[in-house]
Amino acid sequence: MRLIFMGTPEFSVPALQALHDAGHEIVAVYTQPPRPAGRGKAIRPSPVHKAADALGIPVRHPLSLRKNEEEWAAFAALNADAAIVAAYGLILPQIMLDAPRLGCLNIHASLLPRWRGASPIQSSVLAGDTESGVTIMQMEAGLDTGPMLVHAATPITPATTATTLHDALSALGGELVVSVLSNLPQATPQPEDGVTYAPRLTKEDGRINWQDSASATDRRIRALTPWPGTFTSTEDGTILKIGSAELLADKQHSAPPGTVLDDILTIACGTGALRLTLIQKPGGRMMDAQTFLRGFSLPSGTRLA
Repeated sequence: MRLIFMGTPEFSVPALQALHDAGHEIVAVYTQPPRPAGRGKAIRPSPVHKAADALGIPVRHPLSLRKNEEEWAAFAALNADAAIVAAYGLILPQIMLDAPRLGCLNIHASLLPRWRGASPIQSSVLAGDTESGVTIMQMEAGLDTGPMLVHAATPITPATTATTLHDALSALGGELVVSVLSNLPQATPQPEDGVTYAPRLTKEDGRINWQDSASATDRRIRALTPWPGTFTSTEDGTILKIGSAELLADKQHSAPPGTVLDDILTIACGTGALRLTLIQKPGGRMMDAQTFLRGFSLPSGTRLA
């Protein structure tokens, strides 16, 4: 097929590569413009931009599609059979949704209608879901409301993190969209029951509340690492970033939540406890608990905010 691909982050790259490897003619890639990144704030192209350059595919990166009639005309002039959209980051106006012969198909990282919105991967881990997946849907003007073509599930285990789920769903999305294009099924409307929304995350979502249960806190750490990242603070206000923890849901204690229970960074929660296994002090790097404690004192009885 003659395709347009629209995506920006690393999540989208396997789908672009899979479509190219399957022999589809990708006439253009749309992605977010190059932006400052890293400590030096150097201007860097998106992961999809770099992948498209490596494949020799022309790249377009408009700042906005709203009221951008020039871009609408350029998009339509590509005469695509379909546009494949995977975490692109800009809203497509109706005139663009209607331009390709078969419309625009979205690779969404959840089992719709659960977790429509911006953070489906993190939200599924945070909520304690036992499975997630990828849905290929026909795009329409609503937020992830379009009819579904196909979906595939993958389990979420007690060890699943946002990173491992991201990688699994990224690969699954590539496989699924190639399969869909080889035999385009009839789209079916999303059910009205079971709709949930995954909000756009902020750094404040990563703040640990030690009043929560150990299980809920463990899910927050796994769901929000590496971004926006989870953190706590000491009594003097020093921010400590948490990279990972060991769940001790059945540990009995009578200490107030947030109390350091021993010399190996076991922290009391509302119920149960967590043992911090990766932690980072200001200006430092993420390190294992034993290494961290050589240079930072958190004795038993210390309270974390």
